[in-house]
Amino acid sequence: MQLDFWEQIIPFEYPFTISNGRTKTHQSTLMVRLALGNWVGYGEAPAIAYYNVSVDVMIAQLQKYQKMIEKFALIDPERFWHFLHHLLPQDPFLVSALDMAGWDLFGQMKKEPLHTLWHTTWRETPICDYTLGIDTIEKMVQKMQSHPWPIYKVKVGTPYDIEMITELRKHTLSPIRVDANAGWTTEEALQKIPALAKLGVELVEQPLAKDNWEGMKIVKAQSELPLFADESCVVEKDVKICAEYFDGINIKLTKCSGLTPALRMIQEAKKLNLKVMMGSMNESVIGSAAIAQFLPQLDYVDMDGPLLMTELNGVGLNYSHDQQMGKIEPLLYPGLGVRYSSPFLK
Repeated sequence: MQLDFWEQIIPFEYPFTISNGRTKTHQSTLMVRLALGNWVGYGEAPAIAYYNVSVDVMIAQLQKYQKMIEKFALIDPERFWHFLHHLLPQDPFLVSALDMAGWDLFGQMKKEPLHTLWHTTWRETPICDYTLGIDTIEKMVQKMQSHPWPIYKVKVGTPYDIEMITELRKHTLSPIRVDANAGWTTEEALQKIPALAKLGVELVEQPLAKDNWEGMKIVKAQSELPLFADESCVVEKDVKICAEYFDGINIKLTKCSGLTPALRMIQEAKKLNLKVMMGSMNESVIGSAAIAQFLPQLDYVDMDGPLLMTELNGVGLNYSHDQQMGKIEPLLYPGLGVRYSSPFLK
């Protein structure tokens, strides 16, 4: 195989803020490309500061191990993931990007989209939400009005969470999901969840710190709303632990190290009667298309990175804007289902 890689920076339409004041105006991401003959596969891994993941470090690792990766014979993507997992055990984001490109390349070779290779059928698939980052209440209302959508995901973790959702509710009848990004204390969660339930909130994602298991036990016992783990559910072993404290899990491809372990996490979650969401780390079209291939297996999906950005780097991923607004239309190509197309790559 031939391996190429580069950094891509894509701006957000609005500054994107989550709990604890973490704000970004653009997304820096590592793009990788694996080529074999006439076939080409793409993958990506976004840089996330609060996980200490930077594009520069990932590129340095690729430069170090490029020749070893290029020598691998891609006969089975799962074997490729195991090779990468042992080669780069401390770099799940990087492994995810390469695993994604490997699956894309394999799908091209087989002339099949990944969901077909995984023996799933594109039937009823969940609607993608649109995320509103933390801002002043007035600006959040403006964002909502500028982007009518059937489901909203709202970042919370502020002193004015209830006032925020109360005001947003005045401007939409759409379901609202809230994501605290581990920003509440146990006491805050016990106070806010009943109020949010009265405002028609659908679910709460990661209310407490990822390791606050005692608090989660209390909140789970009293919660009127379904609770989903995100920061508490990173890798495969976390699924079983979370079953006692949450109603569902949010799988992030980058954090769990790729599509290959994500498939296993979904199977484990279903055995434990957990609902399954797959979420985004503000991936571009490439990474979002990888999420889309899981849609037939998911209960909820948050893959709105391309909706939040001002530039697209691929074609083939389409969000319906007509009567089925928010539905992801069947992807157009084999593998991930998209074609890389960007002015960033000369």
